[in-house]
Amino acid sequence: MLGHLAFASMTGRINRRVFVAGLAATPWARVWAQSGPSELRWKAELDAFAAADRQQLPAPGGVLFVGSSSVRMWTGLENTFPEQPVVIRRGFGGSRLSDCADLVHRLVLPYRPRLVVLYAGENDLTEGAGPQDLLSHFVRFVKQVQTAQPNTRIAYLSIKPSPSRLAHMMTMREANLLIQTHVLAHDDLDYIDVHTAMLDNDGRPRAELYVRDQLHLSAEGYGLWRQIVSAHLRP
Repeated sequence: MLGHLAFASMTGRINRRVFVAGLAATPWARVWAQSGPSELRWKAELDAFAAADRQQLPAPGGVLFVGSSSVRMWTGLENTFPEQPVVIRRGFGGSRLSDCADLVHRLVLPYRPRLVVLYAGENDLTEGAGPQDLLSHFVRFVKQVQTAQPNTRIAYLSIKPSPSRLAHMMTMREANLLIQTHVLAHDDLDYIDVHTAMLDNDGRPRAELYVRDQLHLSAEGYGLWRQIVSAHLRP
């Protein structure tokens, strides 16, 4: 009896190995291996960007805004900085800094921008990532962009102090400081501090800068961002 059980157990292990090997050979698995989880997770958004590019690919040498919902929901961003001939918005809500680093080949390289303005990291922290993780993702993002397009500058928009995420305020500040310190050591990088201006005199987030969910920016919030960011969009 024990011999039969041992044989069945061994056969089960063999069958599982055969099943896994067969699964790895399927077209779906090959797509996963080539694309990666981030590309599959954001397929609808990436397909929408690609469709827009097929209609009219933005001219190279522009300013490209990449990141999470704060970029996606910046209505009229393309016309917010009239002194810039080309402004491109590629934001996808709920995305993380890790996703942006994974998707450089889709989000950045096709546009050959002179400047990338990146806002991401807030979602990473709320999902359990730490400040050092964010720095690693940022460094990976920068390395990929500048390896492919060495003349492209990158500006990091600091993580905003969202009232609905006060529990993460300390890690937000730590992540901002780590990235700022890294940026200051590199002439081709820039750090745009929106965090400080979004606090009141008592160090609390200014409620008027946010819509009702106390997470996304109000028109006044975007107005403040426009004022701060414009000073960093040098030719």
